[in-house]
Amino acid sequence: MPHTIEQARVPGGRFQMGDHHNDGRDADGERPVHLVELSGFSIDVHTVTNDDFAQFADDTGYRTESEVLGYSAVFFLAFEGEDADVLGRAPRTPWWLGVSGASWRHPGGRHSSVEERGDHPVVHVTWNDAQAYCRWAGRRLPTEAEWEYASRGGLVGARYPWGDDLLVDGRWNCNIWQGTFPDQNSLDDGYLTTAPARAFEPNGYGIYQTAGNVWEWCADWYAADAYRSSAERDPSGPATGELRVLRGGSFLCHDSYCNRYRNSARSMNTPDSGMSNAGFRTVVDLPKRS
Repeated sequence: MPHTIEQARVPGGRFQMGDHHNDGRDADGERPVHLVELSGFSIDVHTVTNDDFAQFADDTGYRTESEVLGYSAVFFLAFEGEDADVLGRAPRTPWWLGVSGASWRHPGGRHSSVEERGDHPVVHVTWNDAQAYCRWAGRRLPTEAEWEYASRGGLVGARYPWGDDLLVDGRWNCNIWQGTFPDQNSLDDGYLTTAPARAFEPNGYGIYQTAGNVWEWCADWYAADAYRSSAERDPSGPATGELRVLRGGSFLCHDSYCNRYRNSARSMNTPDSGMSNAGFRTVVDLPKRS
C-alpha cells in the first residue's frame, strides 16, 4: 500500500461552519456562520510526513516544483545555506527569504536535510505537488468544509480543536510562535520550526495538529465571499479562482499579525507556491450505505 498513514473515520453529519467568536479578520471571509452537511470520510490523523513523501518520490521519481525551480521560501531564522543562496526578501514580510537550494529535502536551504526529521510534516510542497501525491496514493485533498469539520473533532463552535482556551491546564497544545515575532521565540512549546506530526494531543476524532505546525492545503479555490453562496450539502468551494485555500496556521502564527491557528481560520496562496511552513493531509470517501 503506497499510503500508510493511520486514518480517522469522520462520520457524516451537520455542523455550523465559520467563525463563532468573531475572532477573524473580515477580509479572510470566515463569516457568516452557516450550516453544512457532509458525507462521511476518512482522513489522515496527521499531515503527510517527510518519510511518507519520500516513499512517493522514490516510487515515482517525482520532483516538486521547488526542486524544479531551484528555490523556495524559507523563514529567516531557519535558513541554513550560503549568503549567496539568498535571492531576496519578501517586501511586506521580510522574515521570508527566497532561498536557492531550498526544497522539501532541504527545508532550511542547501545545508539542511530531513535526515532526522522523517516524522515531521513535509514542507515546501505546493498545492500541485500535493495533488500529485494524492494521485499516486489514490486519495484527494480535503475540501475546506471537510477540513474544518474534522478539525473541530466533534466540538460545537469551539475556537480550537480542544476547546475555547489556548492553553490546556497551563500547557501549550499546539506549535505556534511565543515571544516577539519575528525575532524572538521563547520556545515555550518546544519548537522553533516544525514539530513531529504526532506532537501534542489529538482532538476528539484522534486527529493531530490541525492548529499550528504547518498550514495545510485544501482542495478549494479561495474566495473571501465564498460562504455567502456556499452549497449546504458537501460544498466544494468556488468553481474557479487564482488562489487555493490553506487551513490551520503554522509555527509562525502569532496574535500580533496572524491569529489563524483556529478551527475556522482561512488563508490562501497560489497553487504553485511552496514554503517552509506549509504541507498537507489527505482524505478518502467512506463507502455510501445502501
